[in-house]
Amino acid sequence: MRALTVAPGSADSLEVTDVDDPSAGEGELLVDAIAVGVCGTDKEIAAGDYGWAPPGSERLVIGHESLGRVRTAPADSDFHPGDVVVGVVRRPDPVPCGACEHGQFDMCRNGRYTERGIKELDGFASEQWTVPTKYAVKLDPSLDRVGMLMEPTSVVAKAWDQVERVGARAWFDPRTVLVTGAGPIGLLAALLGVQRGLDVHVLDQVAEGPKPDLVSALGATYHCTSVEEVTRQHVPDIVIEATGVPAVVFDSLNGTAPYGIVCLTGVSPVGRSLSIDGGAINRELVLENDAVIGSVNANREHFGMAADALAAADSDWLERLISRRVPLADFSTAFLAQDDDVKVVVELGAP
Repeated sequence: MRALTVAPGSADSLEVTDVDDPSAGEGELLVDAIAVGVCGTDKEIAAGDYGWAPPGSERLVIGHESLGRVRTAPADSDFHPGDVVVGVVRRPDPVPCGACEHGQFDMCRNGRYTERGIKELDGFASEQWTVPTKYAVKLDPSLDRVGMLMEPTSVVAKAWDQVERVGARAWFDPRTVLVTGAGPIGLLAALLGVQRGLDVHVLDQVAEGPKPDLVSALGATYHCTSVEEVTRQHVPDIVIEATGVPAVVFDSLNGTAPYGIVCLTGVSPVGRSLSIDGGAINRELVLENDAVIGSVNANREHFGMAADALAAADSDWLERLISRRVPLADFSTAFLAQDDDVKVVVELGAP
């Protein structure tokens, strides 16, 4: 079968190659792939920045934003042929650490976890793949065109879960949320904020293109000004930071209401200097009982939360998040950014 593979650490090594057809083992699903989403992590792996092939292999099948349809399933499972499914990305470490032992492998303490399409496990960018039933999540059948949004939605489902857990340290009745960044993570974070009945504001640097309309269609408010201006006008109780831009991160810390929570989901580049007033930030955090948390990846429970959120969302809005659908044979175009891109997917069932 065909698969999109890379030699980790080698730039420009991404190509479609022939790999062995998979065979489902005990307790596993055999899945016909529909599509995979392409995100910044995939582009960085394709650029040779990082990535780890499975032990004994020189190449890695990439793709962690999966979507497929079950071909075969164990008779004693809750899955059946034809079910629309995604695969959980991360797997617990082999020791395991305490977090992994309790099913919270997204919070692995020793770094020995593995990840499909990223670290030591082949991903989902192949015409078929297998997955243990305990790491598979069934989707509503109506999501068979947009279910590759599940993995990024699981990331923001975890972020919201973490925010709510921190908020529960005392009485917490948030009304307003600011989401910085209107890429897929930011837009999906806004979706989950709207589903919680909050007054959602989304900040991005572009004034045109699909992003303002996508935010407006949610019933949220779009801004293309500064963090300081938005926070001064709307004083958010919660900030979901999805840009990783250092200046945006630190401006967000200073802009919340008392007992505010900032959740960082964007990964900042290293080697860049920024002058900040550390004393002012410290006073803000301490004197107003603020909290700052980082959040990445997701566990099986968060994937379930994401499935519920997508099932409750407007399917037309989800469809609009997908800017381009690229057949596997033309995969390279999916890795080249175009104006107005939001989410690009590679269709694995296409010729």
